Amino acid sequence: MRHRQVADVMTREVVRVPPDTGFREIAATLAVHRISAVPVVDRADRPIGIVSEADLLHTQALQDDPAEMRAAPRRDADRATAAELMSAPPVCTTADASVVAAARQMERHGVKRLPVVDTDGRLVGMVSRADLVQVFLRDDRAVEQEIVDEVLCEIEGVDPAAVSVKVDQGRVTLGGTIDPPYLAPIVSRLCRSIDGVVSVTDETEKRG
Repeated sequence: MRHRQVADVMTREVVRVPPDTGFREIAATLAVHRISAVPVVDRADRPIGIVSEADLLHTQALQDDPAEMRAAPRRDADRATAAELMSAPPVCTTADASVVAAARQMERHGVKRLPVVDTDGRLVGMVSRADLVQVFLRDDRAVEQEIVDEVLCEIEGVDPAAVSVKVDQGRVTLGGTIDPPYLAPIVSRLCRSIDGVVSVTDETEKRG
């Protein structure tokens, strides 16, 4: 049983900018490529930060607005290059990390995307929240078959023929009989580890 890896869902053709890229060029890069953020890399192509639309908007919001008679902008408003605008250091992942590990990283650090790096720290891809959500688009029949093959048939003591599996939009319902009953929580836990599973409901009879 193996979770899908970041390599399975990441974007490999990644737009990147050097640290001295100007504000206007960054804004144009985001617009032309229809992306919401761009990694900033050093000369060795290692990510050193990320500039997002939010970073650009933050700088714009600090500018003087004559209509509001605002005071002179703070020094933050003078940020003009990628090195000055970027959020750093970037939270990165690797291509062989599981999609679960990547999702946990995003949640833990409150980020929407992760640069993907190789063993030397060089940029090889980007993975976003939208990429990870693809896991839940798996066909229900494929999820059902994997549960049978990779869970029920692999747990010693479980009779696959005695357990029914129904999957509806990622929601798994187990029926039939699991004997001995102490295996039931193990079956449910392993079912939850299958990519594409949203929830597991155990309606099996626990005999023994």
